[in-house]
Order: sequence, then C-alpha cells, then structure tokens
Amino acid sequence: MFKIFRTHPLDLPEIRSRISSSLDLKDLASCARVSQDWNGSFTPPLYKSIVLSKHGPSMESIEKYKHLVQRLAIQSSAYENLSLTSAQYKVIASIMNNSTLVTLDLHGNWIGDNGTVALSEALKTNSTLTTLNLRYNSIGDNGAVALSEALETNSTLSTLDLRHNSIGPNGAVALSAALKINSNLTTLRLSFNSMRPNGAVALSEALKTNSTLTTLDLLNNSIEGEGAVALSEALKTNSSLTTLDLEGNFIESGAVALSKALKTNSTLTTLNLQHNLINDDEAMTLSEALKTNSTLTTLNLRYNSIGDNGVAALSEALKTNSTLTTLDLSDNGIGPNGAVALAEALKINSTLTTLDLYKTSIGPNGAHALSEALKINSTLITLDLMDNSIGDNGAQALSEALKTNPTLTTLNLYDNSIGPNGAGALSAALKTNSTLATLNLRHNLIGPNGTVALSKALKTNSTLTTLNLCSNSIGPNGAQALSEALKTNSTLTSLDLSDNVIGPNGAVALAEAFKTNTTLTTLKLRISSIGDNGAVALSEALKTNSTLTSLDLHNSLIGDNGAQALSEALKTNLTLTTLNLYNSSIGDDGVVALSEALKTNSTLTILDLCSNSVRPNGAHALSEALKTNSTLTTLNLRHNSIGLS
Repeated sequence: MFKIFRTHPLDLPEIRSRISSSLDLKDLASCARVSQDWNGSFTPPLYKSIVLSKHGPSMESIEKYKHLVQRLAIQSSAYENLSLTSAQYKVIASIMNNSTLVTLDLHGNWIGDNGTVALSEALKTNSTLTTLNLRYNSIGDNGAVALSEALETNSTLSTLDLRHNSIGPNGAVALSAALKINSNLTTLRLSFNSMRPNGAVALSEALKTNSTLTTLDLLNNSIEGEGAVALSEALKTNSSLTTLDLEGNFIESGAVALSKALKTNSTLTTLNLQHNLINDDEAMTLSEALKTNSTLTTLNLRYNSIGDNGVAALSEALKTNSTLTTLDLSDNGIGPNGAVALAEALKINSTLTTLDLYKTSIGPNGAHALSEALKINSTLITLDLMDNSIGDNGAQALSEALKTNPTLTTLNLYDNSIGPNGAGALSAALKTNSTLATLNLRHNLIGPNGTVALSKALKTNSTLTTLNLCSNSIGPNGAQALSEALKTNSTLTSLDLSDNVIGPNGAVALAEAFKTNTTLTTLKLRISSIGDNGAVALSEALKTNSTLTSLDLHNSLIGDNGAQALSEALKTNLTLTTLNLYNSSIGDDGVVALSEALKTNSTLTILDLCSNSVRPNGAHALSEALKTNSTLTTLNLRHNSIGLS
C-alpha cells in the first residue's frame, strides 16, 4: 500500500512568491524568519525597496543584502549612527557598487560638492541606476561639474533631480556639455538653482543636438527674456523635448520668441509659463502660435498680467486649435469680457477638456456667458471658477447649463458668494444631470436652507461622488437634511462638512445615516463642534458601518469621553483606515482607551493625535499597543507632552 504525501501550498516557492507581493514589511520579516526555505522567498521583496533612516534597517543588513536592493532612499538621520566623518561617502560608494539598484533617493542629505564628487565616480561605472534624486543637497558648480563628467560615460541614468541646489550658471554650462554627448537621460529637473540667463543659454546650445531629453524643469531660475530667447532657438530644431517648465523666470517679452518657436516645433506638449509677467501683447503672440501649432496639449499661463484683450486673442486661437486640452488662466485679470470671449470659443472648440479660471474676476456676467457655452460644448470635463464672485445669479446660470451639458464631471465653485437661491438652482440641475461627479461649494453662503435643497437632489442624483460643503454655515438642520439623503443615496463617496458647526445634534443625525449608507468612504467634520456626544453617536454607527475608510474629526472637541467611545468602535470596525483626532482635547484617559483598541484592531493604518494632551502615561500605553498591532503605519504625536521617559 502506497502512502500519499500531500504538499502544503506554502511549501511551494511559487505560492510563497505570490503571497509575498501582498505583505507589508513587518509580515515579510516575520515570514523570512520561519525557515531557510521561507527566508529565500520572503527576504528578496523585504529588501527590494529600502528606506535607510535612524530607525530603519542597519547598515550591516543593507550591506549583506545589497544585491537585492532595487530602490533605496537614505534619510539624513541615518548618518547619526555612523561615527566616521566620511561615512556619507562610504555609504554612497557601497551602495553604488550594487549591481541591482535602479533608484537612489538622497534628497535632503546635504551631501555638498564632496559627496557629489564621490557619487559621480560611482556613476561612471554603475550600469543599473536609472533614477537619482539629489534635491536639497547644497550642490554647487563643482558638484555639477563632477556629475557632468559622469553623465558623459554613464549609459543607464534616465532621470536626474537636482532641484533646490546651488548649481548656478557655471554648473549649467558643465551639465550642458554632458547633454551634448549623453544619450539616455530623459528627465532633468533643475528648478531653484540660480542658473540665470547664461545657464539657460548653455542648456539651449545642448538642446540643439541632444535627442533624448523629454522633460526639462527650469522653474525659478531667473533666466529672464534672454534665457527664453535662447531656449526658443533650440526649440526650433530640437525633436525630443515634450515638457518645458519655465515658471517664475520673469521672461516677459521672451514669450514672443517662444511663440515663434511653437510655430515650427513639433514635439513640445506641455509648456508652463506661470508667473512670468506676460501681458496682453505677449499673449497675442502666443495665440498666433496656437493657430498653427499641432502638438501642444497643456498651456499654463497662471498668474501673469493677461487682461481681456489677451484672452480675446487666445479665444480666437481656440476656435481653430485642435490639440490643446488644458488651459490655465488663473490669477489673471480677464474679467467678464474675457469670459465672454472664451465662451464663444468653447462653442466651437472640440478638444479643450480642462479650463482653469480661478480668481479671474469674471463675476456673474462671465459665469452667464460660460453657461451658454456649456449648453453647446461637448468636450469640457473640468471647469474651475474658484473665487470669482459669481453669486446666486452666476450659479443659477450654470445650473441651467448643467441640465443639458453631457460632459462636465468636475465643477469648482469654491468661494463665490453663492447663497440658498444659488444652491437651490444647482439642486434642481443635479436632479437631472447625469455626468457631474465632483462639486466643490466650499466657503459659500449656502446655509441650512440651501443644504436642504441640495439634500433633496442627492436623494435622486446617481452620479455625484464628491461634495464639498465646508464653511457654509449649514448648522445642525443642514446636517439633518443631508443625513436623510445619505440614507438612500448610493453614489456619494466623499463628503466634507468641515467648519459648519453642526454640533452634537448634527453628528447624531449623520450617525443614523451611516448605519444604513453603503457608499460613503470619506467624511470630514473638522471644526464642527460635535463634542463627546457627537463622537459617541458616530462611534455607535462605526460598529455597524462597513464602508467608511476615513474619518476626520480635527478640532472637534470630542475629549476623553469621545475618544473612549471611538475606541470601542475600533475594536469591531473592519473598514476604517484613517482617523484624524488632531487638536481634539484628548488626554491620557482617551489615549489609553485608543491604545487598547489598537491591540485588536486590524485595519487602521493612520492615526493623528497631534496637538492633544498626551502625556507619558498615554505614550506608554500606545507603545504597548504597538508591540502587538500589525497594521498602523503612521502615528502623529507632534505637539504633545509625552516627555522622554
């Protein structure tokens, strides 16, 4: 008689490999200690992506398993445990000898020129690294020269981030020389490096021959008009660059040169000219370029000096342009007349999907004009009208458009002096609209009556997923109305009622809704004065609710009693992953209760207890809970009095 030996699934390497991909670091480490076979399956993913920090893995373990590391981030605190003054450079050299590393993140380590020189030597022979992040490292022109020499021979690095250093014009000249030879770098980020016009001129010369760079970030480098003119000449022949960020460079009339380049350039898709003192005349030249350019899809002109004449010219271009999908004109003085011009373009244009008009003083007349366009336009999906004082009249006009518009999914009406009448009109539109998914009405004047109207719409609307009613004085009555809607609504997933003083009664009403609602995942009740009674009611709801994943009670005065009630809910709740109790008047008693819950809770990953009254006893209780808890990844205890004991 033969015995049948059955193999347990976990004895199969392929099964263990599949399981390892879904485990967190703590579980991977536990599994790796089970046996030699398990170690072989669970150690490689454990060291695949490493953050070397003061409390992270030891240098010894990194050295032992460096052949497994593919992504490594080194925090400056990691060096506190190393006694040698040259420790940083030795760490870098050891890591760069690795034959599997593809990503190295050293941002914020202040390695300076000396560290960069050491790193550059390693780059000359390394054949695996593709991404190197050196932001905030005090790298000057000497460090840039060393990196440039490495780039001339390195054949794998594709992304180099040097933002917020001190490379200057000389460093830019050195990097430019490397770009003329290097054939693999695709992304170069040089924002905040004081490169000035000379640096931009040097880079421009390199772009004339370089055929691999696709993204160049020169934000805030004071390249001015001279630098923009030089870059424009390069764009006329360059055939690889797709993204160019020139934000905050005071290019002014340099925009004219860029416009001429856009008429012939056939690769650039994204151009950021935010905060560059561009006026109406320069906007007109850009408009002429848009009439013939066939590749640009995103144009950012935010925070310039463009008025209604400049916008009128851009609008004319939009009537014939067939590639631009995103246009940002925020923080310009386009006014009602500019909005009217844009509206006329939108009636014809068939490619623009995102239009950002934040803080452009369009007023109710501008909103009315845009509304008429929305009745015809069938491509725009995102419209941002934040801070435009459109009032009830503007909201009513937009509401009429929403009744028939078939494409708009996101509408931002933050801070527009919309009262109950405007909210009532929007509510009527929501009853028939079948596309809008996100509506932001934050910081308006909707009040309880406007909220009641919106709540009626929510009972029948089947597309809205995100509603922001923060700072609208809705009060307990408004919360009560919304609660009734939530009992039947089956699409809303995110609701922000922060800064509305809904009080305990409002929280009690919402809690009743959560006992039956099956779609809401995010609820924000910051600064809502719900107190401990409100927290108790919400806690009872959490015991049965199975969909809410994020609850924000920041500054809601729930106290120890509220925290204790929430703790009881956390013992049985199976869905909440984020709980924000920032500045909620919680002391040690509340924290001890929360700690007990953490010993059994298996879903919470983020707990924010910042700015409470947590003292050593509370901190000790949390420490005990963390010994057994296996899910919490983020615990914020800043601004408490936990002491050092």
